[in-house]
Amino acid sequence: MHMSDIPFGTTDWSAVPETVHPGETGTARWRTRDFGDIRVRVVEYSPGYLADHWCSKGHILYVLEGVLHTELEDGRKVTLTPGTSIRSPTVPKPTVPRPKPGCAYSSSTDRALAAQ
Repeated sequence: MHMSDIPFGTTDWSAVPETVHPGETGTARWRTRDFGDIRVRVVEYSPGYLADHWCSKGHILYVLEGVLHTELEDGRKVTLTPGTSIRSPTVPKPTVPRPKPGCAYSSSTDRALAAQ
């Protein structure tokens, strides 16, 4: 990742407006900042949250509290606990239809810091 034209700064995440995104079940509450081409979010998932989509963007996730269960397109399942993280590359757009590219998240009261 090459970061340029981003001035030094700090973020008070409690001052960043929150947006609510419903999942298949539960909700995800996002506080989002964009720095050039880099998006950074603090996300809080409600208990039982299940994403309503699969995402092909690259991600770096760091779990602040709770437990985050992640399922990847290839069937792998990863459980993250506080202090652990995952990295996933951007999945190129397929030239033929492919079911559910990327990953989905489910949770049991989670707060995660995500960058894409």
